[in-house]
Amino acid sequence: MRNNGFGRLIPAMITPFKPDLSIDLDKAQQLALSLLDGGCDSVMLNGTTGESPTLSRPERKSLFAAVIEAVGKRAPIIANVGDNCTQDSVDFAKDVSKLDVDGFMVVIPYYNKPPQEGLYRHFASVASAVDKPIILYNIPGRCVINMTAQTTLRLANDFENIIAIKEASGKLDQIQTIIQQAPQGFCVYSGDDSLTFDIMSLGGYGVISTAANVCPGKVKQLVDLCAAGSFDEAASVNDKLMPLFEGLFKTTNPILVKEALRLCGFDAGGLRLPLVEATEEQSDDLLAVLKEVGVL
Repeated sequence: MRNNGFGRLIPAMITPFKPDLSIDLDKAQQLALSLLDGGCDSVMLNGTTGESPTLSRPERKSLFAAVIEAVGKRAPIIANVGDNCTQDSVDFAKDVSKLDVDGFMVVIPYYNKPPQEGLYRHFASVASAVDKPIILYNIPGRCVINMTAQTTLRLANDFENIIAIKEASGKLDQIQTIIQQAPQGFCVYSGDDSLTFDIMSLGGYGVISTAANVCPGKVKQLVDLCAAGSFDEAASVNDKLMPLFEGLFKTTNPILVKEALRLCGFDAGGLRLPLVEATEEQSDDLLAVLKEVGVL
């Protein structure tokens, strides 16, 4: 199962909402198709950028089903099914397996602050319960705990359906260790747009990207240049995009990526509390960045 059919550029898709903050499934379908038209290789749903903490399980399943219906067999659909309760994660993964999703992302269990053995057993439980490929998601900025390279490598070696990790720790030494010591076919994705160039320079496979919601073609160009080993040219593209990569995270994600889409003509609606919409000042700053990098 180590054959990774997800590609190098995976957008962490936002979840569009209607004015009443119910999920806008029609716009979700439109956006997924637009991202693929823009050069993305697959679509990730219900991640951090998709406001997963405020989506109910029935809503998540309706989102998955709607996007699968729109995309068909054109590209893989990956669903985040991770939770901070291991049994809930296992149960939801089994439930979502009945849909035609192509793989799962499973986030580090947040708030519990488990030791490394607890992290191992959490992911092992999910991997043992389903037969679809799994991408681990390490994001200590959100989940408090960092999964070490040793735990990641242990999981990669013990479970063939654990095929990749989205690494958002920012720890390049840790990420390099995973890349160098991982079993053949195990892929390391950047979980931070601003580190995509650095991680791919170390041998990383690609990126699970927030910025791709806004400019998939430009992020695709960066990823393709890195994959081809054209790092001088890739560095130039990365430098040009860096104001956007950093600007989208001036406040909590996905506040500004939704605002960026609105400024680009795709109104994806507001955000569910406790997130709030961008301020006028934040919007003005973001507009300037979008113009600077050539998105507008």
